[in-house]
Amino acid sequence: MAVLNIFSLEQMLHVVGVLSVLWLSLKTVWALAHGVRIFLLSEKWRGVDLASYGPWAVVTGATAGIGKAYSHELARRGLNVVLISRSLEKLKQVAAEIEEQHGRSTRVIQADFTGGSEIYELIGAALQGLEIGILVNNVGQSVQTPMYFLDGVYKGDQYIYDLVHCNMLSYVKMTQIVLPQMVARKKGIVIYMSSAAALRPLPLALLYSASKVFDDFFAQGLDAEYRSKGIIVQSITPHFVESNMTRQINRHYKLSAASFARQALNTVGLSRRTTGSLSHSIQCNVLFKRIPEWIFVSPFAIPFILYLWKKCVKERK
Repeated sequence: MAVLNIFSLEQMLHVVGVLSVLWLSLKTVWALAHGVRIFLLSEKWRGVDLASYGPWAVVTGATAGIGKAYSHELARRGLNVVLISRSLEKLKQVAAEIEEQHGRSTRVIQADFTGGSEIYELIGAALQGLEIGILVNNVGQSVQTPMYFLDGVYKGDQYIYDLVHCNMLSYVKMTQIVLPQMVARKKGIVIYMSSAAALRPLPLALLYSASKVFDDFFAQGLDAEYRSKGIIVQSITPHFVESNMTRQINRHYKLSAASFARQALNTVGLSRRTTGSLSHSIQCNVLFKRIPEWIFVSPFAIPFILYLWKKCVKERK
């Protein structure tokens, strides 16, 4: 009987081992196939025709980095673009570039998203009468160097209000303005630029990281609510992309904004939550799916973050 029990136990462990290997193999194959479809085949076979959702796209934070690149790429794909940012001079410059290079119409709205709710009445009025197919909530504010929470707010409450208004309130209010007409037409695309900083707690960039968690969760919840009404909602969690927020990072660690915008827009209709690019997907898989979450909040996290930051800045110099 003892021999039989041991034999049965060995058989059971063997079966469990085989099933585990099979499961991991299938999971890996699926991930690879999904990645190929999302990031490689989408260059030729895209998920949706973006221009079919409406003639106009609205992009916040449209004068630099990801926002500017999205504006150009959307225009290249046949959409007119409403550019929203705080510098009128830069808005006019980007608008002129788009009209000259892509032959599409543009409109500009000067607005400082670090302000309060008063700017949204102006924005809503300026968007009246436009059939908006795509909204890109991109505007954002970060910290320029790693710092402890209290070091970041030593100047007073303004830092907190500015970041919360820019990174969170703007996404909610812009959605409130644009979504109703999309629902009425039963089609529309709303894109939220979150961050890889939302995938794990990020000490020394705490408020920024938490604000990007809000953006990511808001997008996922909105998708659940409005998917059946014909609305595509996409949350994007990119790693380093060339922008004002990453200007101190060595360029070898960053993807160009133009390349990122092209790849990310290819994923619309194929993935509702994505890193936006193949290279960022690989980074995410290595950093966040293979490393336990507790590592990011362990006593070793802060010294390691400071080490990486100094390394990136030193290499840039």
